[in-house]
Amino acid sequence: MKSVLVVSQAPEDVGELLNAARPFGEPAILAFQHSAERAEEVAEYGHIVYRLRSDRPEALLAAAKKLYEELRPQLILGPSTKNSRDGLALLAGLYDLPLASEVTQLEDAGDYVVYSRGFMSERVIMKAKVPKPAVMLLKQKAFAPSEKGGKGEIVELGAESSVRLLERRPKEFSGIRIEDAQVVVGVGRGFRSKEDLKLAFELARALGGQVGATRPIATDLKWLPEDVWIGISGKRIAPKLYIAVGVSGAPQHMAGVSDAKVIVAINKDKSAPIFKYADYGIVGDLYKVLPALIARLKK
Repeated sequence: MKSVLVVSQAPEDVGELLNAARPFGEPAILAFQHSAERAEEVAEYGHIVYRLRSDRPEALLAAAKKLYEELRPQLILGPSTKNSRDGLALLAGLYDLPLASEVTQLEDAGDYVVYSRGFMSERVIMKAKVPKPAVMLLKQKAFAPSEKGGKGEIVELGAESSVRLLERRPKEFSGIRIEDAQVVVGVGRGFRSKEDLKLAFELARALGGQVGATRPIATDLKWLPEDVWIGISGKRIAPKLYIAVGVSGAPQHMAGVSDAKVIVAINKDKSAPIFKYADYGIVGDLYKVLPALIARLKK
């Protein structure tokens, strides 16, 4: 038996998940999607790794169900990512387990799990206690990563599912891990056309950063790929500097940048909510402010 089942979607999240699992006992790792592709890297943490060669939530449910019944873990940990949420929420519903997402702190309280999570762009922190077993989905970068050590066994799992996949239509992806960038320029509806986004890219290059987007830019207008979408349903980032250009400051977006060290807002509407969150604000037309800022940086 294992005390904790750690569900990893990407090798980059394993260290944080294992660190959060440490107070609860011996973990086993269920590696799916990107972690399955790089299972040898995941095994370097020294724990047994069950490899699921699939990225489908229904396959994750089937694998997690199998391991839950075999190992009887008291805690299931995973990242607060879309596929992880979809698969593990189904597991929690199947066994009537307590579930929380975007968790930022965990404590072992015997027969209970004590957890914390934020609301209203982290301006309100809730602390709650639920009985074990429970499913906890962790906010990215909320926990420090643990160190690698040893070489764990890799066990293959079949991708069993009652759902039949008929067709795949690939989305456009940038290939950029925006959550790793130290400087991010966020673009919103203040830009009048897709071509005008070149100003944001030029500013990002001058600062050695990357360009991210609000939901309308990435999902509605599709001016940028969805993997640079910043927000509560997109990527959560924690750069040293976040420059919001033409971004109104909706709570759903600001939840994704609440961990930024410094936030700079550029918006022509002095009443825009973004200024309530910003450390520095510029009230002005982005089509005048950005060229001047880029020229100054280049000089």
